[in-house]
Amino acid sequence: MRAAVYYGPSDVRVENVEMPQAGRGEVVVRNNVTLTCGTDLKMFLRGHPYAKPPMIMGHEFAGVVHEVGEGVDWVRVGDRVVAANSAPCGRCVYCKLGRFNLCENLDETIVGFTVDGAYAEYVKVPSRIVNFNLYKIPETVEFEEAALLEPLACVVRGQRLAEIQPGDRVAVLGSGPIGLMHMMLAKLLGAGKVLVVDVNWNRLRYAERLGADVVVNSSEQDVSSTVMEETDGLGADLVIEAVGLPETWEQTQRLVRKGGTVLLFGGPPKGTKFSADTYTIHYGEVRVQGSFHHTPQDVYTTLKLIESKRLPLKSLITARAKLSEIVSVFDSLRQGREIKVAITY
Repeated sequence: MRAAVYYGPSDVRVENVEMPQAGRGEVVVRNNVTLTCGTDLKMFLRGHPYAKPPMIMGHEFAGVVHEVGEGVDWVRVGDRVVAANSAPCGRCVYCKLGRFNLCENLDETIVGFTVDGAYAEYVKVPSRIVNFNLYKIPETVEFEEAALLEPLACVVRGQRLAEIQPGDRVAVLGSGPIGLMHMMLAKLLGAGKVLVVDVNWNRLRYAERLGADVVVNSSEQDVSSTVMEETDGLGADLVIEAVGLPETWEQTQRLVRKGGTVLLFGGPPKGTKFSADTYTIHYGEVRVQGSFHHTPQDVYTTLKLIESKRLPLKSLITARAKLSEIVSVFDSLRQGREIKVAITY
C-alpha cells in the first residue's frame, strides 16, 4: 500500500509499505479520508518526542473496516467506522482514579505517533483503541465530518472543564483549527459574545465567517484594550489559549475578569515556563485550568455531537489533496493558507 513515512524533520516520503494485518483484538481500516492536524505539521517541521522514525504519520481518520482480528465480534468487514488515536490502559493509577486522559501508559499505542498512523491507504487500530474508542458511524455522517472526532473530543473536554455558562463572554487566542472549534462550540453552548485573537487576517476573516462576534489582530491592535471595550471594562468570563506559546499563556491573565476562568489548552514545548501574575490570580480569584487530550467519555459525547449536525464541521476543511501531495500540503499549512486539508486515496 502507499503511505507517507516520516523519517525525520522535513523528511516525509510517500512510498510502498507492507499492508497491516489485524492481530487479536485489532481492526484494519481502509481509509476514506485522513485530515491534517497542527501536531502533524509540528512533527514535520521539528519532530515530536513520541515519534520513532521511520513511521507512518497521521491520526485523524475515518473509513471502512477491511479486516477484523480474532476476538472482535461487534464490527464487521464493510462497516463505516471512526476511531480516536489513543485509549487508556485501564490499569494504571490514573485510570483507576478515572483520569483516563492522564493514563501513565497512554503513549504505548498512539496512532500516528508511537504506532503507524493513517496517512496511508490502510491503518491498523490497536486493540486498546478498538475496546474504548472505535465507533460505527451512520450513513448520515460523512467521513470528513467523522474524522474530526479526535480533535473535537479534546475541545469538548476543555470546555467541559471550563464550565462555560450561557451568556459568557469568551476570548479565544488562536484561530487555527482548534481555536475555531473552541469558538464554534462556545457559541453552541450559549456564549453571549466570542472574540477571536490571531496574527493572521486570513484566519481571522474565516473565523468571522464561522460566527466569531469580534476578531482582533494582535499584530495591529491592542488586545487587552479591545477585550475590555467588548466586555464593559470587566474582561472575559472565559479566556481560552489555543496557541501553545508561553507568551500567550501569560497574555490570558490580562484578558480575564475577576472570578473568571483561564483555560490553558494549547501545549507549549516541554521545558518552557511562563510567569503568573500572583496579584491577578489571588486577589481576582481567577481559576486557571489546564486541559490535555480526551477521555472515552469525551469521545462518545463528541461522536453524538457530530451526529447531531449542530456544528458546521466541514467548513474547517478548506482543501483536499491526494496522499502524493502531502509535503506540499504541509507547506500550505505552514504558510497559513489552509485550515485543514482532507487527504484522500
